[in-house]
Amino acid sequence: MPRHSAEPIRRAAIVKATIQEVARAGSLEVTVAQIAGKAGVSSALAHHYFGSKEAIFVAAMRHVLTVFGAEVRGALATADSPRERVEAIVRASFSAGSFRREVIAAWLNFYVLAQTMPEARRLLSLYRRRLKSNLVHSLRPMVGDRADQVAEGLGALIDGVYLRQALAGTSPDRQAAAQLVLNYLSREVAA
Repeated sequence: MPRHSAEPIRRAAIVKATIQEVARAGSLEVTVAQIAGKAGVSSALAHHYFGSKEAIFVAAMRHVLTVFGAEVRGALATADSPRERVEAIVRASFSAGSFRREVIAAWLNFYVLAQTMPEARRLLSLYRRRLKSNLVHSLRPMVGDRADQVAEGLGALIDGVYLRQALAGTSPDRQAAAQLVLNYLSREVAA
């Protein structure tokens, strides 16, 4: 296989292995050697493609965010009204894919990484801005000038309820989690 066509495949394997290794370890205390071994490549090749362990972590989080973004866009594609759009965003935030063990570990560790790494902080900020922008766009016809405030509340609830469900130690109740957030939406729309 020519080298240029193998690179995207190897990069994807390294990203997938990173997510799996972080989930296995339960922290960012994994080595490039562990990641590379899981991906079936050498440590040197992993460093060549990404430059550093932190860059590998950022690539893994970018992948998680890309998958999440696709889920949101898919959910929004079937929504016809502003209310349905908000509900689609909320339900996508609590999708089964978001609660896979390795995705939970990636999110939790991403929040930790964002405390010390500017690129991770930038990605987290981008996620929050996109979430808020999507919510505000859909909320404006329902709550007018309060759209920004209600979107902040919904975003905080989505993140907080997700973290509580992810850390509960039992199988997450995704429907109850989404309903808790949607109940807040109903109260704000009625206000």
